[in-house]
Amino acid sequence: MSKILVIEDESAIRRVLIKILSKESDTYEVHEAENGLEGMNAIKKEDYDLVLCDIKMPKMDGVEVLEAAKQVKPEVPFIMISGHGDLDTAVNTMRLGAFDYISKPPDLNRLLTTVRNALDRKELVVENKILKKKVSKNYEMVGDSKEMEVIKEMIEKVAPTDARVLITGPNGTGKELVAHWLHEKSQRSSAPFIEVNCAAIPSELIESELFGHVKGAFTSAVKDRAGKFEAANKGTIFLDEIGDMSLSAQAKVLRALQENKISRVGTDKDIKVDVRVLAATNKNLKKEIEEGRFREDLYHRLAVILIKVPSLNDRRDDIPMLIEHFSEKIAAEQGTITKAFSKKAVELLKGYDWTGNVRELRNVVERLIILGGNEVTEEDVKLFASK
Repeated sequence: MSKILVIEDESAIRRVLIKILSKESDTYEVHEAENGLEGMNAIKKEDYDLVLCDIKMPKMDGVEVLEAAKQVKPEVPFIMISGHGDLDTAVNTMRLGAFDYISKPPDLNRLLTTVRNALDRKELVVENKILKKKVSKNYEMVGDSKEMEVIKEMIEKVAPTDARVLITGPNGTGKELVAHWLHEKSQRSSAPFIEVNCAAIPSELIESELFGHVKGAFTSAVKDRAGKFEAANKGTIFLDEIGDMSLSAQAKVLRALQENKISRVGTDKDIKVDVRVLAATNKNLKKEIEEGRFREDLYHRLAVILIKVPSLNDRRDDIPMLIEHFSEKIAAEQGTITKAFSKKAVELLKGYDWTGNVRELRNVVERLIILGGNEVTEEDVKLFASK
């Protein structure tokens, strides 16, 4: 049931609005407030799906209610109610976050259409939040070791900015998790996050993948195609394994960073892009520069902030927490109960040399859950987690 609050100081208008909404649907639960202050108190106490709010009211006007409500319940849509002389103010309230406005006396069809659209929008916002929480859980950063706390603190400081970040560390340490969290905690979190694995794309196709192409640019280019930079406009692009990118592609990326412009393969026409660039590598880029395989000017453009992700061997204190995390996640994926690991089993795993890092640990935990007993024991580890 949708809960709607009507804030209106003119009792006749308030009664009309309540009557219309109540007759429209038995799924609308309509509350009322006769001034802005009373309405704001109600918003703080209750979770409303929609607020209809008059603009000119005693004690607290509609603009003040809107601004205050957006601080405490930003997801609640507002439909402003305007008198003839309030139209300019009503339009301005939309810049402050109002969904729409209706004029007095309210037109029945416009009122109901606007209410339905606002409620649909609220439902979509809620669904997106739920989906985002699920996505975030897939990229959860697990661990409270000193090394992980340093990374989390850096993310908190850097994420709200547009600074470019170069993430380094061995394979399997979770560099992509750092990139995801930098995006999730940024001002661009509602815009696209586009990942590109530079090592997985053949060198002759990387430019087309990043910047797109026009029809006829090469044999298989049968139509115009946008690239990853265009797809990431207003959002974030994550260039994973950037150390494997060809020198010609590096030159184009450098231009995109310098000028915020790209051009598709096969044309010189410029396309403006607004993209935050995050990059990651397991290579020593300074050594790659010395050997002529990586551009030094691109390195300095990318490495405004450097985040080094430690190997699992360098943060062994996180292993028990990671085992528990993977056990719960694997059980949820397979629809089974979560298996416990004995203390001796955990201690044995803590002592292993994790050359494959967190990715390897996850695979070993899954193997032990499948092959081990109801509780994974030290013997199970010796049998099935051989190194």
